[in-house]
Amino acid sequence: MSNPQPLEADARLDLRGTPCPINFVRTKLQLKKMAPNALLEVWLDAGEPMEQVPDSLTMEGYLVEKAIAQPEGHYALWVRCPAT
Repeated sequence: MSNPQPLEADARLDLRGTPCPINFVRTKLQLKKMAPNALLEVWLDAGEPMEQVPDSLTMEGYLVEKAIAQPEGHYALWVRCPAT
């Protein structure tokens, strides 16, 4: 069995230490600058950011592909821009 390939992001955004809802707003602004189907990697703090941001992005029409807890205590979240 082979390991799945890591997602290769088109852009990265480090929002560790950024409070809600500013982290959601900054993520959405970055996604709006990106091409359709582009992939954004966002670093978020555990707790409220990881509870709120993925759900808010999904409600806005973005596809949250993956979220992985990192050893440093934050999360890496991969979000895909909609095709249209």
